[in-house]
Amino acid sequence: MSSVTFERQRAALAGVVAIPVTPFAADGSVDTGTHRALLRRLLDGGITTLTPNGNTGEFYALTPEERRLVTELTVEEAGDRATLLVGVGHDLPTAIASARHARDLGAAMVMVHQPVHPYVSAAGWVDYHRAIAEAVPELGVVPYLRNAQLPGARLAELADHCPNVVGVKYAVPDAARFAAFARDAGLDRFVWVAGLAEPYAPSYFSAGATGFTSGLVNVAPAVSLNMIEALRSGDYPAAMKVWEQIRRFEELRAAHGNANNVTVVKEALAALGLCRRDVRPPSRPLPEDERAEVAAITAGWSL
Repeated sequence: MSSVTFERQRAALAGVVAIPVTPFAADGSVDTGTHRALLRRLLDGGITTLTPNGNTGEFYALTPEERRLVTELTVEEAGDRATLLVGVGHDLPTAIASARHARDLGAAMVMVHQPVHPYVSAAGWVDYHRAIAEAVPELGVVPYLRNAQLPGARLAELADHCPNVVGVKYAVPDAARFAAFARDAGLDRFVWVAGLAEPYAPSYFSAGATGFTSGLVNVAPAVSLNMIEALRSGDYPAAMKVWEQIRRFEELRAAHGNANNVTVVKEALAALGLCRRDVRPPSRPLPEDERAEVAAITAGWSL
């Protein structure tokens, strides 16, 4: 396929890439009705790129059947209102099967989660992603990069073999490293998505990112859209005003080594009456004394 084929996918990455939560019912199952309602809220709020089965969706706590269900629900609810970037991963056969499932449902792209393996070589990283990308040449492929040791030349090598690798979700918390990695891989060759969400978006945009992922967007789509508009126009003071507005919320999510990343988002949604606060182990709901702070923060946003 020519690179022109993937222009729509590339454009979809250059914005707010929403990572929807996966709400659970009282019996612990996926709450499909609430899931659809939360997706509609994102779509009605102006969000046009969705990542079912992302980390904010508790990807690693879902069963294979639940991951397929989440993908199917999102495809059905989004229709032609959003571009889907479906999260895939785990062992290679599972990742390939998930990517083909997404393709068969009509999704445009897959995001490949960082391989969870104690021994990841740079060449093996290329092999893993190449196998997935070659299995679905019709789809745009976006590696989710959390490995600070991977050199940019390896990403360029992957794209040499797989022209459908169109973007990168870069989630190493180091703006200087990101700037160097992007230039070593090819700054203009990929769409660079700030994978650590709004807190890192201004610094990463200054170094070449054009999109960012967001879990906060589940709670306040307008806040995330305010930041992307400021960044697109190069108005960094305005972007930093949004940054200040969300700072404490994101600090709570990042506490204890990001242990509360999903927990805080679901707590905010629970405070708004939109879903239960339940998360699955190894995550855990917030203790009672921290819930009021989350509710107070979100109450101060324009929702």
